[in-house]
Amino acid sequence: MPLSNTATAYGGIARLFHWLIALGIALMIPLGWAAHLWPMQDAAAITIKTTLFSAHKTLGVAIFFVALARIGFALSQPRPVPLHPERRTETLLAEAVHWALYSALVLVPLSGWIEHAATDGFAPIWWPLGQDLPLVPNSPTLAKSFAEVHFLAQWLLVAALALHIAGALKHALIDRDATLARMAKGTSAGTPHPHKGHATPALLASAAWIALLSGGAAAGLYGTAPTAETPKLEAAVSDWQVQDGTLSISVMQMGTEITGSFADWTAAIAWTEAATPGPEGHVTVQIAIPSLALGSVTQQALGPDFFAATEHPTATFQADLIRTGDGREAKGMLALKGASIPLTLPFDLTVEGDNATMTGRATLDRRDFAIGDGMSDPLQLGYEVQLRVTLTATRSEN
Repeated sequence: MPLSNTATAYGGIARLFHWLIALGIALMIPLGWAAHLWPMQDAAAITIKTTLFSAHKTLGVAIFFVALARIGFALSQPRPVPLHPERRTETLLAEAVHWALYSALVLVPLSGWIEHAATDGFAPIWWPLGQDLPLVPNSPTLAKSFAEVHFLAQWLLVAALALHIAGALKHALIDRDATLARMAKGTSAGTPHPHKGHATPALLASAAWIALLSGGAAAGLYGTAPTAETPKLEAAVSDWQVQDGTLSISVMQMGTEITGSFADWTAAIAWTEAATPGPEGHVTVQIAIPSLALGSVTQQALGPDFFAATEHPTATFQADLIRTGDGREAKGMLALKGASIPLTLPFDLTVEGDNATMTGRATLDRRDFAIGDGMSDPLQLGYEVQLRVTLTATRSEN
């Protein structure tokens, strides 16, 4: 049995590619929809949903590479001649559908992969090569745009697949020719004749993609990721004005550390350096909870089972600033989601004239604030949450 194509038959390699991809699509599409529709009401359901998404993503990456190899092989091989060359329109449309399928087999998994790489957390790809892609930044907006491209592209894939199957059935049941047998058994059929090339059907497939993606743009599907309504925080009256800083959290989810940050927070700082261990001042930090960005799980994290951002839109940390024997700490109470818990945050401080730089880190237990109570397995979602803060501040003029 020949491995390469001939003018009248598909070789073993082309047929292997064809049926591998067919099997992959048959598994990938229902996996994706099952993962999308699966509920998230408790830890067991979230585990199943995560597993379904990981299987879908892993299979999608595999199909992506197989499809690239398939396209490269197809371009290097003669394409068996149509059995009915006199049916020019039918032949042209059949080839256009083939090119739409080829491109969809690349663009559908690639757009999903870019969406995955642009976010942190939730449903990793099952392979040892990491979750990122070169040149793809961590960006919720980018992730949303490619999520929409992925959603639209899947429908072109489904449409092209349906037309491809319908054509195969027509050849088998109505024309009763050897079209299907050539791919199933390697049967040789047809009479060699000059072929006009791939340009026209490839252009038709490109036109379908342009229409689809342009329609998505016209509908405003690409762009800024949706966020919860963020409360407006009043400017802090402070002896030290924060010029720049980050307030971030990280937690282990399914064995992977996911990190996010709050975009909107204020700090009212009263601080005077002490020569010996003892009190140095006070700080009040206000945090807008809906301003949290936590990768692909942002909306879930802001939901009622976790931060409950709608019911508890702000958090407050009030603390005394204390110089210790070997450093400094902010010691006070963190009010979050209806709970008030003692918190000590050790920090390093560098002061040069009227400018100060501070970095601090503390560990919280999410269970103290009834965050993710349904996630009782720390292997699914870790109990410990790392809180990190960095800021630069300038002394206010008296």
